[in-house]
Amino acid sequence: MSTESNPFYLPDTEIDGFYAGTSVRAQELFGCVYLAEAKAYRFCVWAPGARSVSLVGDFNEWDGGGDVMEVYRGLWVRLTDRPQNGDHYKYRIEGADGSVVLKADPYARYAETAPETASKVWDTGGYTWRDEGYLKKRAETDIQHAPVSIYELHIGSWRLPEGCEFPAYRHVADELAVYVKDLGFTHVELMPINEYPFDGSWGYQVTGFFAITARFGTPQDFMYFVDRLHEAGIGVIVDWVPAHFPKDRHGLPHFDGSWLYEHADALRREHPQWGTYEFNYHRPEVKSFLISSALFLIEQYHIDGLRVDAVSSMLYLDYGREGAFIRNRDGGNIDYDAVDFLRGLNTAVLGGRPGVMTIAEESTSYPLVTRPPYAGGLGFTFKWNMGFMHDTLDYLKIDPYFRHGAHDKMTFSMYYAFSENFILPYSHDEVVHGKASMIGKMYGDYADKFSALRTLYGYLYGHPGKKLMFMGSEFAQFIEWDYKKELDWFLLDYEAHAGMRAWVRALNKLYRKESALYRVDDSWDGFQWLNVEDRRNNVFAFLRSDGDRHIVCVYNFSPVGHEGYHVALPRPGRLSLLLSSDEPPYAGKGSKVKSRASAKDVFLNGLPFAATLSVPPLSVMFYRYITTEKAEKKESDHHA
Repeated sequence: MSTESNPFYLPDTEIDGFYAGTSVRAQELFGCVYLAEAKAYRFCVWAPGARSVSLVGDFNEWDGGGDVMEVYRGLWVRLTDRPQNGDHYKYRIEGADGSVVLKADPYARYAETAPETASKVWDTGGYTWRDEGYLKKRAETDIQHAPVSIYELHIGSWRLPEGCEFPAYRHVADELAVYVKDLGFTHVELMPINEYPFDGSWGYQVTGFFAITARFGTPQDFMYFVDRLHEAGIGVIVDWVPAHFPKDRHGLPHFDGSWLYEHADALRREHPQWGTYEFNYHRPEVKSFLISSALFLIEQYHIDGLRVDAVSSMLYLDYGREGAFIRNRDGGNIDYDAVDFLRGLNTAVLGGRPGVMTIAEESTSYPLVTRPPYAGGLGFTFKWNMGFMHDTLDYLKIDPYFRHGAHDKMTFSMYYAFSENFILPYSHDEVVHGKASMIGKMYGDYADKFSALRTLYGYLYGHPGKKLMFMGSEFAQFIEWDYKKELDWFLLDYEAHAGMRAWVRALNKLYRKESALYRVDDSWDGFQWLNVEDRRNNVFAFLRSDGDRHIVCVYNFSPVGHEGYHVALPRPGRLSLLLSSDEPPYAGKGSKVKSRASAKDVFLNGLPFAATLSVPPLSVMFYRYITTEKAEKKESDHHA
């Protein structure tokens, strides 16, 4: 590269890709980059409508006339050797409309802690990773057919050291790795950790798409966080928000005096429900910006997956707009540009990165979310099953006496269970804004609430689909989640709460040990209803299989127990108890249940055999189901 023709050392092929919407590492162009060959920092920003741009910061006493930037191929660039690591800076932009504003760097790797808004000069190198073994194992794992059990958390309110406004990445990592490994979760999912200005947004209104929030430490501290979790064998998923951005003046809005990152048309620009701006996915440069942000998280920070927030709002032109929207070229309500963007995102992120996942938070029946783009899909690895979440929680709120009328809420999910690759989420959204905590949603008195929640969690772990649980739910926190305070850890001094956590630990252990519960999550080959129509008793039973191993799952969502209850079976064999929620270690009542049972020639629910069990009130039992050569012969004779 000639320094005469390109005095700023900008790779022209990367610039071409940026303008074409195909760049996946746009941060190599933009932001603050130290150039060893020039012994200087290069600052570069995309602001095509600007009349002038100056670099201002600690190193020039924020003088807008001192470091005027030049234009190279439509980009504003400045080389300078004055900045030091840690210096603050912004861009002084004289906009197309004559406005003058100080903007944070959209590509900054680090920023001031809110409420301050400057970007920081920062070297993100210098951290020595130790997770080669974990990454190798990740690449060898078929995530679709592996156990995935996710502990969702908000870093700022999991544990909060006394006297501190925010916890530290490193401190949280050390405690969290031990805690999550002990409970048996395979992954943690972090609510957004890209830089954001308002604590009350929980991170979902991002201003720094390449910066890790400074609230909890430096970029290197976050690297330690991920590395420490990997050392414990735990994957790290982060929520990522390409659907919208806030109106904060220092951020992306009206960046160069024109509508650059957002839509020019007011009907497309704003999300009325959120008071934010929608990205313009039609602009190639915006696609390059967002896809590069996603890959930067994965490559720079070794992230194992992205949960893409608010996908529904991206897909539908009329989302939240109450009829006032611009239709697509075919007169419909699908945003074709967003569809193309999401396909490009998943192709870029997942291509050549086995074991990495993308997860869609998508709440509609939009088809083929988890099918590959070449088959007409969006290309996500998984999709949140919001229907399962809402239906099961609605059912558990009902007085058991009337649950017979809502029986289908517990079975309807199986009508579409294999239409997508699902994650079953009991997420943060369900324990805020007056919705009550998980334990608070359960009907009944104190004891019944705990019994019901244990049974519901058992249903979560038995049902096809990967699992997700929000922090605090594992020990049945009574109050709703509050981002301003830590969880109520003192509740673990009480038997019922400690028992709930022990139950979640036992469920994770069973789930990870028994391949029948996870290996075939995507077809009827892994699932069979046994008792599905017992509305009167609120009892359900089904079989999970992977071809070699079989687990019978029995659920009683009534406070009335049953002696001599018949569970249908497809083949002769024997049952041996693996786990029961009513046992004392889980704060259960210790009701006597059968540890073993055999299939008998009893035709039930269309199946030729049945076993007789004792079913405690509000409980779940998991049985290993074994057939023998003799039993198989008997089955053959039975059908002859």
